[in-house]
Amino acid sequence: MSTRLVRILGRTVRQQRESRALTQRQLADLAGVSQASVARIERGDRTPGLPLLESLLAAMGVQLTVATEPLDAHLDAELAQLADRSLADRIHELNLDRLLDRLGDLPNAITGATAALLQGAPLPVDAPELAIRWRDSTRLTRWLEAAYGQRWNARWSEFGGLHLEPETPGEHRWRTRYGEVRAVMCDELPATVEVCHGGRSYRVVPLVELEVTNPRTAVLLRRYREGHLRRPG
Repeated sequence: MSTRLVRILGRTVRQQRESRALTQRQLADLAGVSQASVARIERGDRTPGLPLLESLLAAMGVQLTVATEPLDAHLDAELAQLADRSLADRIHELNLDRLLDRLGDLPNAITGATAALLQGAPLPVDAPELAIRWRDSTRLTRWLEAAYGQRWNARWSEFGGLHLEPETPGEHRWRTRYGEVRAVMCDELPATVEVCHGGRSYRVVPLVELEVTNPRTAVLLRRYREGHLRRPG
């Protein structure tokens, strides 16, 4: 599973590489590793071993340092940073509109942190989160096949090596040609409200429902509200 630390390490490698105008291939050649390894680390799909991480950083003339901070203190800083970004940019970054267009008439509802984001709470979102009914599992599988989907394999900490079908044990998380997507499989779609942005409407699970049914999103919403109240102005 991609953890916060894995994502931070991947983001650090990418930022250092881009600041030196290096391609992934060039960095891989300098460090003596494959380009695929660099790509998986930067995406947060792979947990890098310390020798590999040190090799990548050393190839760019830097080294890793370690520090500690109060548990989850990073969340307040991240939420404040995300609050300063435009919603349009974040929707574009998630490939949300393209994904929804490509899903066609497959019934779904936007849920989780993605739904909170569209309702004005700038929470961190790694990939669009959709509620999908179990009765539509076969349709989802066919869509994933057509979209060259790969299932997240927690055992290997990378995409691939698992059957696409939601019934197969494993996280409901796939990488497709239209970006990553995460599903919450359910018997019936949750009640939704309509929100509009940039001339487009989205069917989203209301915040009040998210706070009851999605513990992780509820925690982030509470931290965002507390932090927002503390901000000047």
